[in-house]
Amino acid sequence: MLRAWLAVLLLAVGGSASAVERVVSLAPSLSEIVVELGSADLLVGVLDAGERPAALKDLPSVGRYGQLDMERLLSLKPDLLLLWPGSVGPAQHEQLKRLNIPTYVAEPHNLEQLTAQIEAIATQLGRPERGVSLAASLRQRLESLRQRYRREQPLRVFYQVWDRPLYTVGGGQIISDALEVCGARNVFADLTLPAPQVSVEAVLQRNPEVILASDQAQLEAWKAWPQVTAVAQGQLLLVTDKGLERPSGQMLEATAKLCQIIAPDR
Repeated sequence: MLRAWLAVLLLAVGGSASAVERVVSLAPSLSEIVVELGSADLLVGVLDAGERPAALKDLPSVGRYGQLDMERLLSLKPDLLLLWPGSVGPAQHEQLKRLNIPTYVAEPHNLEQLTAQIEAIATQLGRPERGVSLAASLRQRLESLRQRYRREQPLRVFYQVWDRPLYTVGGGQIISDALEVCGARNVFADLTLPAPQVSVEAVLQRNPEVILASDQAQLEAWKAWPQVTAVAQGQLLLVTDKGLERPSGQMLEATAKLCQIIAPDR
């Protein structure tokens, strides 16, 4: 926080935190953060993966997730890259390093880290005061959610990403932290991979009190195991908001919706 305010002070007295003018974002979540910071005018290219924010619909594409068009990227002459490590393959990641283009790498593992990285991105863009303002608002919302949904004994939750094969999220994935904010605990929080494959037997053994999935058919399939507490108590809950998959400022409101699904009585 102190560093961000110092950057604001430097700008106020005529200094500059950055001379950035041409930014390429290599992840949809990072593109979204730039828009949230009111700095879409600095973007000259984005990596595509799903629907773009309206403010970016006419920007040049530098490829799709995992398939970066290096020639197109270079033609845009960026003076800053915003990179999510998993958005490009290892070989292209090494190529980017050799280009010596200033790069900010973001991979938050919890919502507090996300908020801090939004501040840092604003500073990279030369607009730190916007990061300070947005981060303060996000931290206030985060604390409000923690207070509202805190439990002495967190609910055991299985968060299903896919069913064939069966995937979930690990403890270092930011969705696990969103669950904690909601007074819950990922039953596979001990796994370190971001999206580990698990077995039905492992889920049965950990006996979640709530099962979350984005597809109703996937939830219905769990009714084959009525011994699971979540099934017995009818806690097979549908999560349709894709905002949890994009670590940007909007994820706080996506987390609020998640909390309402898990604990509507609060």
